Amino acid sequence: MTELATMEFHPQPQPGAAKPWAFPAPERGTLDNGLTVLRCHRPGQQVVAVEVLLDAPLDAEPAGLDGVGTIMARAFSEGTDQHSAEEFAAELERAGATLDAHADHPGVRISLEVPASRLARGLGLLADALRAPAFAESEVERLVRNRLDEIPHELASPARRAAKELAKELFPATARMSRPRQGTEETVEKIDAAAVRAFYDRHVRPATATVVVVGDLTGVDLDALLGDTLGAWTGTPGEPRPVPPVTADDTGRVVIVDRPGAVQTQLLIGRIGPDRHDRVWAAQVLGTYCLGGTLTSRLDRVLREEKGYTYGVRAFGQVLRSAPDGTGAAMLAISGSVDTPNTGPALDDLWKVLRTVAADGLTDAERDVAVQNLVGVAPLKYETAAAVAGTLADQVEQHLPDDFQATLYQQLAATGTVEATAAVVNAFPGDRLVTVLVGDASQIKAPVEALGIGEVSVVAAE
Repeated sequence: MTELATMEFHPQPQPGAAKPWAFPAPERGTLDNGLTVLRCHRPGQQVVAVEVLLDAPLDAEPAGLDGVGTIMARAFSEGTDQHSAEEFAAELERAGATLDAHADHPGVRISLEVPASRLARGLGLLADALRAPAFAESEVERLVRNRLDEIPHELASPARRAAKELAKELFPATARMSRPRQGTEETVEKIDAAAVRAFYDRHVRPATATVVVVGDLTGVDLDALLGDTLGAWTGTPGEPRPVPPVTADDTGRVVIVDRPGAVQTQLLIGRIGPDRHDRVWAAQVLGTYCLGGTLTSRLDRVLREEKGYTYGVRAFGQVLRSAPDGTGAAMLAISGSVDTPNTGPALDDLWKVLRTVAADGLTDAERDVAVQNLVGVAPLKYETAAAVAGTLADQVEQHLPDDFQATLYQQLAATGTVEATAAVVNAFPGDRLVTVLVGDASQIKAPVEALGIGEVSVVAAE
């Protein structure tokens, strides 16, 4: 019998010594036109990320024109005074660059990624888009048609439909937050190039904008580049818009969006809570992660592993909008989907998890896993320039200090189990949660009513 040849393996790689890490701190400056600049040199990051924040919030949209901010954001890449839409796209491609933009409650964000070797070209195109966007009638009409085509698909998505209903339930009808971020069919179809131009003229100017630049800036005279590109953008002086207070009604109740024949129920449970300015934020992040932040969280262990009701349930906090004075709010929510026959039992067990956490608290083991997952993997999370730029832009948008993220990781590591428990119990009180269910009302209404978690109403799906 032939003997098997002895296999020789390469030696197993050994880990190197751990290096200290902290979220990078940016340098601040201001261009002559009033544009605020944050820069962050990241050696080795040859793809430079640029974020521009415009003080054009959704609540500044004219009455009846919800969605004009989104159309304006998308139109920034559809031609300038120098290039048609097709030429602008070709110039971006030749520079190896990508340009994206979106509108949200705090304002409009424009994101550019470009190789460091072509940063000058990329910044020039970005400056052209901001300085002199074409807003051609034909391009705006196309963007409006595209947006109108998207809306039915969004309404067909149970998750998107649930989010729309929760916003409508939580916020007053007069508040912009109660309505879809990107507008409705009724408002979007009224948007034309003149409306986009008027919104731009009223709210887009360098004096109230910020640019964040992150990447390997070795050998780059960034001051000169910015001066020649974004520095040539002019506009009238202006003050940041006042931020309206966020008010919400989180009286415990259930709204069923009826979809006859649905085999699953999409659930979204939410309320409004503290934002990142509040001293409880770190403990709230940690406690929420223990509750439903990952596959090992309390909700997943019960609803997915033990009961098999769902593929996964998540709990999260998402900042909505913050003011310079430190006031603001975040959406605190639990989301997931369950099979229709087990909608009642799944909600019953979800509320039992909330009551158990309130009565017995989180465990030290849960807290330790959460800290390791949130803090231990942070260096990997911020490996790319885009990730760093996005977080720095978030801090600017939310009126936070430049060292907020670095300090947050220190706070997370120092937060104990008792503090995390108190924060998550306060974040998700069982009697102050608005529950939205997208599913077959004929099958789920009675079992949900029997739970006694709030008055149950039914609305028709659109």
